[in-house]
Amino acid sequence: MKKIEAIIKPFKLDEVKDKLNEIGVHGLTVIEVKGFGRQKGHTELYRGTEYVVDFLPKIKLEVVVPNDMVENVVVAISESAQTGRIGDGKIFIVPVEEAMRIRTGERGDVAL
Repeated sequence: MKKIEAIIKPFKLDEVKDKLNEIGVHGLTVIEVKGFGRQKGHTELYRGTEYVVDFLPKIKLEVVVPNDMVENVVVAISESAQTGRIGDGKIFIVPVEEAMRIRTGERGDVAL
């Protein structure tokens, strides 16, 4: 099993969610986060004063899938989240040792 974490632009969430649903991913976690990478934020003007906005709003998706689904999930996220502009985000893939469904006690891939 692998945990796939993706940082994406907020307005791309519905596209990514729909694409993941199409390929058979039925559960995911969504967290509203703030951060920056190479884009380093931007400057804004408020009441005549200029200030730097360096933490930009992003969405962090987390999904755990069996090993055989990893590549399909990564492709689905990258294709549906891409705008071609700076700040599109990142995808991280992390090994997961075990999963357990609390309600039934099932473990492993069946718990997903």
